Amino acid sequence: MYEIENVLRDYAWGSTTAIAGLLGRAESGRPEAELWIGAHPDSPSVARRPDGSTVPLDVLIAEDPEHHLGAESVAAFGPRLPFLAKVLAASQPLSLQVHPSLAQARAGFARENQAGLAPDAPDRNYRDDNHKPEMIYALTPFEALCGFRPPAATRQILEHLVGCFDPLEVQAPALLTALLNDLESADEDAGLRSAFGRLINGGGDVSQATALVAAALTSGAALAPYESELSTVVSLNEKYPGDPGVLISLLLNRLSLAPGEAVYLPAGNVHAYLHGLGVEVMASSDNVLRGGLTPKFVDVRELLQTIEFRAVDVPLLAPEFSGLGQELYRPPFREFQLQRIELAPGAAPVPLAQSGAVVVIVVEGAVYFDSPKGDLQLARGGSAFFAASEAPVNVHPVAGADGTAVAFAVTTAAD
Repeated sequence: MYEIENVLRDYAWGSTTAIAGLLGRAESGRPEAELWIGAHPDSPSVARRPDGSTVPLDVLIAEDPEHHLGAESVAAFGPRLPFLAKVLAASQPLSLQVHPSLAQARAGFARENQAGLAPDAPDRNYRDDNHKPEMIYALTPFEALCGFRPPAATRQILEHLVGCFDPLEVQAPALLTALLNDLESADEDAGLRSAFGRLINGGGDVSQATALVAAALTSGAALAPYESELSTVVSLNEKYPGDPGVLISLLLNRLSLAPGEAVYLPAGNVHAYLHGLGVEVMASSDNVLRGGLTPKFVDVRELLQTIEFRAVDVPLLAPEFSGLGQELYRPPFREFQLQRIELAPGAAPVPLAQSGAVVVIVVEGAVYFDSPKGDLQLARGGSAFFAASEAPVNVHPVAGADGTAVAFAVTTAAD
């Protein structure tokens, strides 16, 4: 068992208070967007050895991959921790984005390497050769855009939006009519592709139309019954005026997660997190193709080849409860599953779900881990890495502690 220290990323969209408040730390005074918990080489956690020395977690794992990860994990994913956990705190919208499939990531990474792009080049799409399916578990109310809604439902919103314009004063932008025509296609997938392409490639026409739409929505137009979708247009335009992602948001499912709800995102799902605090888990990758709501590089051609243009239901992820008292979140990805552990004072221990290596973080109270090979106590804000060889591990409430303890653990998906 190794106690670990994790790396904070201070992206501008991060909250200055949420992660510090969750983990009981002093605020840094700067945005704290993501706490990375894992062995990704860009920001690996740092493990403390029994002798008190420290080592980056990726270096520790490389010393004996089969011991730390398990032979099955090494055979399936190679000698690296296959997942990355994060605490994510968004006070502003993240970029509109999509993640590639494994085949796309491998091909794109090799192609950009062959072209001589530096690993940190700002115009690079592929930082590594892995895909990045992910999930988010909401710790607070969490707002997001997630996948395309059915075109018929989007048409209803656009028709309402056209009606917000007074033809005697300001004509509705012709772009709205063009989008309605796109989405009327009998081939729904082709209609979504056409509408998205029109917006992402629209240039000045899209910027002008977005300004007109935002002005109409802020001048007393009735938002009901689409308050959430249309108020999102207004707020996104305030942050990114004229950006194509503002109107693209109307093509997507507008999602509000309550605390305790979770959603998963496969490759090809275009999405954007808007606001909230959550535990995010993904395959260990930093591959992101952006489509708007960002000052960063947008490769439209590669983006259009990566997005899956089809309407989807919001992929909510319900917990599974085992007969051992485990609360598990198991998306349809091989690289990871999430366990939420809640223990009242004096409660019976709960087995740690473990299939290979595990990372854990405590967000409330204190917990005690024990295995045949060792034990470790962690308080709020504490985090640890358990090697595959450490199993089985049980999680106990700390004797004499007041209040409920809550922790999250990530391991590879069980068969």
